[in-house]
Amino acid sequence: MKFVEEVVVEEFLPTYRSMLAAALRERGLTQQEVAAALGLSQSAVSKYAQGGVARTSAVKEDDRVRELVDRVADGLASGEISRVQALAETEVVIRRLADGDVLARLHEEAMPDLAEAGGLDLQDPEGVVLTTERVRSSVGRALRALTAASGFALLVPDVGSNVVECLPDARGIEDVAGVPGRIVDVKGRPKVPADPEFGVSAHVAQVLLAARAGESSARAAVNIRYDPTYVETLRETGLQMFEFDPEADREGPDSAVRVALADQSTGDQFALFQTGAVGVEPIIYVLGSDAPTVVRTVRDALL
Repeated sequence: MKFVEEVVVEEFLPTYRSMLAAALRERGLTQQEVAAALGLSQSAVSKYAQGGVARTSAVKEDDRVRELVDRVADGLASGEISRVQALAETEVVIRRLADGDVLARLHEEAMPDLAEAGGLDLQDPEGVVLTTERVRSSVGRALRALTAASGFALLVPDVGSNVVECLPDARGIEDVAGVPGRIVDVKGRPKVPADPEFGVSAHVAQVLLAARAGESSARAAVNIRYDPTYVETLRETGLQMFEFDPEADREGPDSAVRVALADQSTGDQFALFQTGAVGVEPIIYVLGSDAPTVVRTVRDALL
């Protein structure tokens, strides 16, 4: 009796790791950096990268495996994906290949009785870990674009900015990834205090969730300093602009945003703003399909 997990360990992993180690070395990573990225010893990396491990041709020549290697290598080399996301992305491909596909055929070759029984039916879920890591990675990309944009610090309000993105089925702020603390202006440069986490944004996350409680399909938002010229400039780009009550914003934006968007067709790309009140700073919120999109919208229109 041979389990499909044994096929993964014996056939897929040596091939995949050797391909990935070689791809990372091609992207300029040192042997030590590759070892750290893959959680392997340097001697193992050397063996993998130099072809010292036999590769299973059915795995090596599969286009999906090749695409996965390139995607994961690019992401790890650039820092755009975490090791957790790389693992999750790989797990998804493994499940697909094991469910009536390449690994299933290798399994049947190792255990012919399986072919006679019609093979195994395995599920292929896009798991929670992969989804959350993709959202976290998306916010990370947006933050890198934001900090690289010349002049963004001028758009940071006194209360600070945040960039957030939520899970597809978000219900509360624990399902929204953002910056712990807030992005602030430090000597003319936006300062991001820490890497993205879930459940760390209260106000901007609430705005996004309140908008989604209506008809909006937006999954990301960024808040910026209010200026009437910013409102007009954003409107001139074709962005829908909706004003809400700053007094209501004092206690939280939920009801104010819902009232402003009632019976409105917003889609996933629009902006909300309030013009301030005593003790309430005026703010603009730009919403969109993902975090890089909302940062790009602000950058292209206002910088």
